[in-house]
Amino acid sequence: MYVACSTLSFSKVSLEDALRTVREMRFTKADLAIHDGSSQLTPAEVAADVGRVAQRLKASNLPLAAIHLVIGASDPAVARVQFHAVCRLARVSTVPLITIPAAPIGSDLDVEVARLQDWVRVAETEGVILAVETHSATVTADPLGAAELCRRVPGLALTLDPSHYHVGPHAKSDYDSLYRYVRHVRVRDTGSMPNQFQVRIGQGELEYGKVISQLDRCRYDRALTVDIRDMPENSFPVEPEVRKLKYLLESLV
Repeated sequence: MYVACSTLSFSKVSLEDALRTVREMRFTKADLAIHDGSSQLTPAEVAADVGRVAQRLKASNLPLAAIHLVIGASDPAVARVQFHAVCRLARVSTVPLITIPAAPIGSDLDVEVARLQDWVRVAETEGVILAVETHSATVTADPLGAAELCRRVPGLALTLDPSHYHVGPHAKSDYDSLYRYVRHVRVRDTGSMPNQFQVRIGQGELEYGKVISQLDRCRYDRALTVDIRDMPENSFPVEPEVRKLKYLLESLV
């Protein structure tokens, strides 16, 4: 295992500055966010010119552990085109995995399975792993729902975000059964109250050692991404917390 850093931790600056900061903090790899509406990089920008975006990333001189992709296009055909473009970007940039959100809670599971089956095939043509993230607002909010998706969509992996199983509709749920599907991990510290999704390192309840131990049992050898979001409601500066979590995770792996 190794420790990476999400560009979402530095979302208020340009993409180049975010990647430079991650590199200067001595992370070996970054977890690149490509989000609709982002000021750094959007799916539409990638679809418009994959080669140009690839050159921007190459110039950063920082390898990527994964891509976190959020596509806002309501037209399924447009969304699929943008997804395929990001898969091509991942291939040419030697990024092994793309994480996307699953459908919102209450969605038709059969429709979501069909979409993910198609997108897994698209990703596989580019040699990329597709993963859905565990998230309290989607059908993966329940660990049983996350496992069901992986069973019904061969080749689909999970990006584990334990915080969503500490707060949210299935808080304190046992998610040990999911580790067999996990191919990426994103972490921060999280408390027990709904307004404590992201707290200072050491003030929450997330048991990093337990998570890493479970990953070890499954011979997980991929990234642990520091994913402390730079949000207006934060009561603390992000960069010192990113640094603290980096050192903590490195001491455990």
